[in-house]
Amino acid sequence: MTAIATPPVVAPVDSLAMLMRALKLPSFARYASEVAQKAEREGWAFGQYLHHLAELEVHERRQRRIERYLKTSDLLPEKTLGILTRSRLTPKVAKLLPTLCEGGFVERGDNLLVFGLPGRGKTHLVCAIGYELIQRGYRILFTPTFSLVQRLLASKRDLRLEKELAKLDAFDAVILDDIGYVQQSREEMEVLFTFLAERYERRSVIITSNVVFSEWDRIFKDPMTTAAAIDRLVHHSVILEMTGPSLRAEAAEQAKKEEAATTTTGGLRSAKEIDG
Repeated sequence: MTAIATPPVVAPVDSLAMLMRALKLPSFARYASEVAQKAEREGWAFGQYLHHLAELEVHERRQRRIERYLKTSDLLPEKTLGILTRSRLTPKVAKLLPTLCEGGFVERGDNLLVFGLPGRGKTHLVCAIGYELIQRGYRILFTPTFSLVQRLLASKRDLRLEKELAKLDAFDAVILDDIGYVQQSREEMEVLFTFLAERYERRSVIITSNVVFSEWDRIFKDPMTTAAAIDRLVHHSVILEMTGPSLRAEAAEQAKKEEAATTTTGGLRSAKEIDG
């Protein structure tokens, strides 16, 4: 008579870990044994044990989600809130910044429009807000406006514009940087307008521009289209203005001063060496 093999005995914690992996709960599986030992030492009830594991799972899922969102955001790495010079912000911008970072306007599908001359910190501001929004669970995409226009135009030519718009719709907010530098053809203007109209009252758009609304007809070419685009953007929006001197101009001036100081110091050192 053939003996029937007895299945191996699996420790309860190991069995739980296998079940958690099968249920796609990796943090449960990773910490089950470690937390079980802690629970035994400290006399936890079974409910406490499960609650602690669930907290770890939620925390790590959130961290993985943030990492994914950061990777797909294309936000500029050096433009964070931590290095934003807040003393340069106008009182209105400084007052609204914490509220904007909370993301209420994104939840409502409102827009954020930031105007100012070149070098005033518009891109840094919107990127900093974008980073904070990702930390709160929102999907953000940063793109130069001309790049998005070319992306949409290519998809239209390939008869997949609808699919491309659906991909962009997955982002809670799309940051269009430097819309004022775009000088589109009529075909390019049409895909940009289609994008804005598609997101109207559903998904947020964050725009930076060095061109005031009265000059947007050079972007959209047609007065009627220009008015329709502005109307959709402004209807539910926060409008900010970045003023003050150019940060880039100041940085360039400072670099010149430092270079001049270095040259002068070097010249003095050489003179002393000669005298010596």
